[in-house]
Amino acid sequence: MIVRCARLAACAVFAAVVSAACANPFAPTYEYEEQVYLSVDGSATVVIDSSLAALVALRGLSIDRSASGATDRDTIQRLFAAAGCAVENVSRIWTRSGRRFVQVRIAAADVKQLPSCAPLAWSSYGLAPIDDDGLRYQQLVGAAAGADPGVVNWRGDELVAFKLHLPSRIRWHNVKLLDGTTNGEIERGNILTWVQTLKARRAGTPLEIAVEMDQTSILNTTLWVFAGAFAAAVGALVLIIWLVIRKGRRTTL
Repeated sequence: MIVRCARLAACAVFAAVVSAACANPFAPTYEYEEQVYLSVDGSATVVIDSSLAALVALRGLSIDRSASGATDRDTIQRLFAAAGCAVENVSRIWTRSGRRFVQVRIAAADVKQLPSCAPLAWSSYGLAPIDDDGLRYQQLVGAAAGADPGVVNWRGDELVAFKLHLPSRIRWHNVKLLDGTTNGEIERGNILTWVQTLKARRAGTPLEIAVEMDQTSILNTTLWVFAGAFAAAVGALVLIIWLVIRKGRRTTL
């Protein structure tokens, strides 16, 4: 029951985060974005939001990225599946700034297995215990594919983001701003974001992502606290009823 509630709650959180991002007109927009939704057991879901042009340039996928091209959701699904990815879903293809974008959702039972999906193979992933109740997540993002996407109406200030959605309390992280200064901000829902310019990512500037966190999921802790509070409330109600019944018996006697 608790596991099922956890899954439902996780889905609700994911939907709320997506809705909030869509509703906020001041939220930054990215030409390419990878979001890792990590669980304490090591399983993960990766959501890629990218222009088709960036998928060609950064990951070397053979895609017709023109505005009137024939690329559709089924084509993207087949490309990622053929590249060894466990694709859960491919969203609609939409247009922004004259470029076509797509969202791809990929699952992995173990985050360390993600490089077996070729579009994610520019990264190495690690998750390991650091003490009795801590975990360290590390991701090293290496060189891009360096493919030629053709003529693209990029302005030169486009951004690439790597987001990490963490399941437990964050102890430490190495998030940095574009100017190299440390960014201590943690977004709502334990979300951390590492950002590069598209130019730097295409040039293969390495990116290191490192986080230390608790081993116990915040969601599981919350559910157990809720279950404990519910049990205590039921116990108190039963006790009150028993006292009322006992008092009534004494009055009758």
